[in-house]
Amino acid sequence: MDSVPGTRSGVDPDDAEVGRRFAAGEEQSLVWAYERWAGQVHGMAVRAFGPGPDAEDVTQQVFVAAWTGRARFRPDDSPLPAWLVGICRHKIADAWARRDKQRREAEAAVSEAKATPAGGTEPAVDTVVADRMLVLDELDRLGQPQRGIIELAFFEDLTHAQISERTGIPLGTVKSHIRRTLERLRTRLEVDGAALPA
Repeated sequence: MDSVPGTRSGVDPDDAEVGRRFAAGEEQSLVWAYERWAGQVHGMAVRAFGPGPDAEDVTQQVFVAAWTGRARFRPDDSPLPAWLVGICRHKIADAWARRDKQRREAEAAVSEAKATPAGGTEPAVDTVVADRMLVLDELDRLGQPQRGIIELAFFEDLTHAQISERTGIPLGTVKSHIRRTLERLRTRLEVDGAALPA
């Protein structure tokens, strides 16, 4: 019985053959593609975002998008690694666009807070705006569950009680995580020489 290409006893196909099998929807070709080019794709993502979850997410998104969109891949027109690189560039651009949107929303919140007449509740508003800016700059450094809690608090504007209800984490723990996380974020910015809004 002849050995099957790609098995331990056989010989892996060359890159062009992997591309042809990928376009044909052969699942083993996705495994080969990942083994051969995930490092290159991940390297691009790391250069864009630094090492960490963002780069890992983009790498995964590239291969998922490539596989689900394989009907658009033409192996005779472009080699598979070049197609993957193109998808990676789009995913990186999408991720930066999301970050930029979050920053614009935060800047709009700052402008709105500054335009609001001073009143008894303004210190709380200023604190929320300052914390939101800190979170935007430092969110990627947080682990779970702190990151998830902070995202719910600052990007979805949930109260502590709502976060507790949604996540199943006790209310006191939610409050502690937010307090400690914001303290760490402030400390990091102070070490970097950044000043918080007065």
